Parts: sequence; structure tokens; C-alpha cells
Amino acid sequence: MTTITLEQIITFLLEAPMFGDLDPGQLSEVVHIMQVRRVRDGQPIFREGDAGDAWYVIFEGAADVTKANDFGPAKVISQIGPRACFGEMAILDHSPRSATVVARGETTVFRFPRDAFEALLAEDNLAAYKLVYQIAKVLTVRARNTTQQLADALADQGAPHRLRDTSTSLVEGQSLSE
Repeated sequence: MTTITLEQIITFLLEAPMFGDLDPGQLSEVVHIMQVRRVRDGQPIFREGDAGDAWYVIFEGAADVTKANDFGPAKVISQIGPRACFGEMAILDHSPRSATVVARGETTVFRFPRDAFEALLAEDNLAAYKLVYQIAKVLTVRARNTTQQLADALADQGAPHRLRDTSTSLVEGQSLSE
């Protein structure tokens, strides 16, 4: 495995959407807490139910996001590649992981530990606040996409009325649309 230089890391992150609002000085403050982790094909980066102790950005490779299924094997719900961030909900709510993320091929991720990130926030670090804003934007886009997918599924004439009624009630009760 080749060594990743600090210059490669900074250049990569400056091109990643999550870090686009940071200047190089702010980025270096965040890189200070970052860990580089190499993951083999098929190895979980984290598992559903694990403690949410960090968030990640894929440097090289790809990963499958899977969700446990009571009626069979886990289902792949998303595939992510370079510059994608994941696991960021852990920074905001300290909840257990809501899905499993498994490396697809040899994958290198940058890991940002929650405790170190929270320490930056406690120091009123502007870079950390900018990243929280970016995390909020990412989560908003995902919530809107999920709402649209649910609406599309419910619009299918083949959907049983009870499922549609239950799902519609859920959407209205949880304000998923906004």
C-alpha cells in the first residue's frame, strides 16, 4: 500500500463537497483529528447497531450501505464511492448506527472521531461549525430524497390501501417532507 501524503489529503478534501467551504488553514485544523483507515474487500467499516463514534469520507474505493431485514438477508440500500461522506448522523445525535457499511474492493477511508470533532466544536472552531452546517445540508438532501422515494412507492396503484394509509400517516406525523 502506498503512503498518502498530507498534500494529497488536503487536495482531496478541498475537492470533496463536504469540505468545500473550508479554506486550507481551516482544513488543516480538521485534518489534525483525522485518521486514515484501510479496509479490505468485504470488511465492515461499521455495523448496524454499533456505537456512532465517528464519521467517514471515502478516499479510494467504494462501499455498500446495507440494512438488516427481518425477512431475509441484509439489503443493499446504497452504494457510495470516493468523496462520499457517511456515518455523520453520529456526530449529531449519538445514536447507534442505523445501517452497516461494507468495503467493496480495497477501500481507504478518512475517519473523523466524534470525541475529537466535539472537542473542536467546544473550542468554537469555525471549521467544525462549517462542517456541521454541511452535514445538515447532506442530511436534508437525503431526507428529501427518501420522502420522494416513499411518495413514489405509495403512488404505485399496486400498493395496498392499508400500507398507503400507514405510510402516509407516518410521513405526516414525522414531518419527513420538510
